[in-house]
Amino acid sequence: MTPLPCRVCWRVTLCEKTSCSGSGSSVPRLLLAGESTGAEGSEAAQLAEIYAKLEEIEADKAPARASVILAGLGFTPKMQQQPTREFSGGWRMRLALARALFARPDLLLLDEPTNMLDVRAILWLENYLQTWPSTILVVSHDRNFLNAIATDIIHLHSQRLDGYRGDFETFIKSKQERLLNQQREYEAQQQYRQHIQVFIDRFRYNANRASQVQSKLKMLEKLPELKPVDKELEVVLKFPDGFEKFSPPILQLDEVDFYYEPKHIIFSRLSVSADLESRICVVGENGAGKSTMLKLLMGDLTPIRGIRHAHRNLKIGYFSQHHVEQLDLNVSAVELLSRKFPGRPEEEYRHQLGRYGISGELAMRPVASLSGGQKSRVAFAQMTMLCPNFYILDEPTNHLDMETIEALGRALNSFRGGVILVSHNERFIRLVCRELWVCEGGGVTRVEGGFDQYRALLQEQFRREGFL
Repeated sequence: MTPLPCRVCWRVTLCEKTSCSGSGSSVPRLLLAGESTGAEGSEAAQLAEIYAKLEEIEADKAPARASVILAGLGFTPKMQQQPTREFSGGWRMRLALARALFARPDLLLLDEPTNMLDVRAILWLENYLQTWPSTILVVSHDRNFLNAIATDIIHLHSQRLDGYRGDFETFIKSKQERLLNQQREYEAQQQYRQHIQVFIDRFRYNANRASQVQSKLKMLEKLPELKPVDKELEVVLKFPDGFEKFSPPILQLDEVDFYYEPKHIIFSRLSVSADLESRICVVGENGAGKSTMLKLLMGDLTPIRGIRHAHRNLKIGYFSQHHVEQLDLNVSAVELLSRKFPGRPEEEYRHQLGRYGISGELAMRPVASLSGGQKSRVAFAQMTMLCPNFYILDEPTNHLDMETIEALGRALNSFRGGVILVSHNERFIRLVCRELWVCEGGGVTRVEGGFDQYRALLQEQFRREGFL
């Protein structure tokens, strides 16, 4: 993410010190009225230049513009007045993003900007960047986000860069066409080479055809070296589901109240339920209580009032958004599973990890040396070891590439048990979920129209509150 240039930071500070939120350029004109000579003339010229720069960057509008950006990224008016040191790491990442947007640089570099954002903030960012006046270079695994903002795609593969015009869906189609044409050209050239080689082999020792053979050999040498298309390995994930179905109610919260501090009620009279057919996504602003509700459903937190009911045969698999912190990074993936589930042959641990793409040498390397996506796969392998019949997933797509996100969606669709998840990835939500719960105002609301209705509600809220 691009840092705020020092000169822009200086300008904002100067604006605050000079109280430049008054009536446009009337103040500098008043101060610079009349003629000055000598040192006074030099100072007046410098002051004129300063005010010209302030006017150029619209310094008088800076507080309002900053407020719109911060509000769009989820900062309430109260939060906008808090010292930076009081914010968590996730909120500081949002501040860094807000700072980069406020600076309006000629080149904006964004590295996975949606990772720490909720759905509402991502939707606002999409709208904001669509009218961005200069160049943006973004790395993202959020397919819908790229479709919303990208005009060009640069594909990094096989130690080379290929450029494509259009959004991500256009890139997928264009890439498939390019690879198909590349393979056709390669196969046609191979047939041509084979045809020429047959002639050479047939007449190699025929003195009357020596000149023709030499000509054919030169033709072969001049042919460009075409390579076959490298086939991309399809990512396959599978959640074991060899368990017996059982009748509802499976999992529910009834009239639940919960808070960490009595002054700050998180849920009041919360009632939700799920069964083995459920495919539920929980959305809402950061701090609305999404992760807290997941922990109430799992039984990790006890309601202040109300009842949690879980079927006696229910086995929950939980994936935490902070899964990396819960892994022992100093041991290999095989050793990690053997410590967690002792008494099984090493081959079983390897087979379990192999289901999630951690095989061979990867399975024996220290977990600390694995990438973020590979650590997530180890966490999936650990979570599914006991064959749960219900999964609760908190931001499972973080650190995963697009291919693995698609594979995860397919695996959950094939799974015969229930699923409740929290995610900010719109495509993943649309791929997996049939219900949408919005966490807000101390409760949970079911959105009947699914993600389309939720998106429309947010767009209307942005327009009403002037965030766009």
